[in-house]
Amino acid sequence: MASDSSLLNSELELQQQEELYQQLLLQTMGKLQSENPDSKVIRPQPGMCVKTLTKLDKQKVFINICQSASVPPPPELSRDELVELLQSEDPTGYRVPMSLGEPHTEVDNSSQGCTVYDVVINQDFFQRCQKDPMFQQFLILVSLEGLENKYNLELSREWKVLKNRKFFGSVSEQNIRTKSRPVIQELQPHVSPLISSASRPEFSLLVEPPAGDPEYLIAEIQLPGVPSSRSLILDVGEDRLVLTARPALYHLDVFHPFLIDQENSVAQYNTNTQILTVTMPVVSS
Repeated sequence: MASDSSLLNSELELQQQEELYQQLLLQTMGKLQSENPDSKVIRPQPGMCVKTLTKLDKQKVFINICQSASVPPPPELSRDELVELLQSEDPTGYRVPMSLGEPHTEVDNSSQGCTVYDVVINQDFFQRCQKDPMFQQFLILVSLEGLENKYNLELSREWKVLKNRKFFGSVSEQNIRTKSRPVIQELQPHVSPLISSASRPEFSLLVEPPAGDPEYLIAEIQLPGVPSSRSLILDVGEDRLVLTARPALYHLDVFHPFLIDQENSVAQYNTNTQILTVTMPVVSS
């Protein structure tokens, strides 16, 4: 049978273009990593694929829950502790570290466009969740909540785990943060007695200006008993604020619906009022 040389040439050109694109992508990611030593590029491994819908317009959404040893594991959690956590009034006290990728468009089996998100968690924790249906349900739930918080979504809780399919579309490299901590400036020296037990501090989130497009997100965190900023560890993420006051005085871990300029975020601790003010420029909401 004779072959069409023009078709063969077109396929060869497409293959060469794809190889060139992958080389340029790897070079770009490597350059980004060298320019930003506080992050690194990971190639996650497929795990499982979850299908759900957006609540408002009922659009199909696929979530690739992937695994990587580069993502730190969450604290140890027994099955009994998970049950107690799910029954508690505030289950947000337990956080699963994860990397949430940008949405990408794929084509489903009906040749219709759909949105796909990649979520990367610790490899060992993923394997643990695969062995216990309760942990798997918990993992899917926190993945949905993470995507909702970051991308301002509303996703249906009537999901379906696809059988015999570990991912939908393609799984790409992700650039994960390894360090992000703004400088804390101390305003006035003052000594107060320490609080011996750890607790979640009172806090408020404000936007400036109050009307229109927000330019700044301002967090005011009350820390009675903290004598100095030297005992504070603050981590400002793109959509997350984590604060720890040592030794085991306070711990706050909160997500917000804004995309933050981490590099230009600043924090000030007033030892008179014992309030930490974190001012974060908003990139988008």
